[in-house]
Amino acid sequence: MTEAGFGADIGMEKFFNIKCRASGLVPSVVVLVATVRALKMHGGGPSVTAGVPLKKEYTEENLQLVADGCCNLEKQIQIAQLFGVPVVVALNVFRTDTRAEIDLVCELAKRAGAFNAVPCYHWSIGGKGSVDLAQAVREAASKKSRFQFLYDVQLPIVEKIRTIAQAVYGAEDIELSPEAQSKIDRYTEQGFGNLPICMAKTHLSLSHQPDKKGVPKDFVLPISDVRASIGAGFIYPLVGTMSTMPGLPTRPCFYDIDLDTETEQVKGLF
Repeated sequence: MTEAGFGADIGMEKFFNIKCRASGLVPSVVVLVATVRALKMHGGGPSVTAGVPLKKEYTEENLQLVADGCCNLEKQIQIAQLFGVPVVVALNVFRTDTRAEIDLVCELAKRAGAFNAVPCYHWSIGGKGSVDLAQAVREAASKKSRFQFLYDVQLPIVEKIRTIAQAVYGAEDIELSPEAQSKIDRYTEQGFGNLPICMAKTHLSLSHQPDKKGVPKDFVLPISDVRASIGAGFIYPLVGTMSTMPGLPTRPCFYDIDLDTETEQVKGLF
């Protein structure tokens, strides 16, 4: 079991196309985690700011927002299906979620092709709240896997990038900066053109624009730069203004860390 972070367009795609290719691992099932709140945001709900109380759209029943936002969940399911792996949707249930909202998400997930969609209550009651999920995963994993890679590594670097952009993100095409094209030409000449691709893209949207929720359409994916991690064994294009800095919270934790000068104890680490 592995946790491939963020959505199917980010962690799962990289795990399948890079890790499974190098290791020989064959995945049996994808567990796609969703929440009613996140789906409401994809359905057009108001922006959420860390540390600020949630607006009523997220704490009161709103079936229309949920229904509209499930387009993103459906797309995530479809991405997993590109690889031939069955999908079990794990819906993390919070106390403000209503039965109607939970049932709607599960119904739409199954309609989109999920093997199963299971409400999970481990947030409130611990491990026993995920027994149904475990049973669904075991059942899905018992089916014969038809796992396949999204692209052949022997394809040119540009075509591998374009395949991910179009098939996974839903882009119309890609646009390479002069620097990106120059790097691609150089890596190809150096014999690294057959490495898999590790896209550096925002996790906040299927597109390169973090504020574009749901399933963005009619966009061209800009590739600003292309770099190589030869030792790790992949080429990584930078999408738009994406930074390669490690993921950090919007409010750094050091703000809450201090030293008690009397006791000489560090405060705020935990």
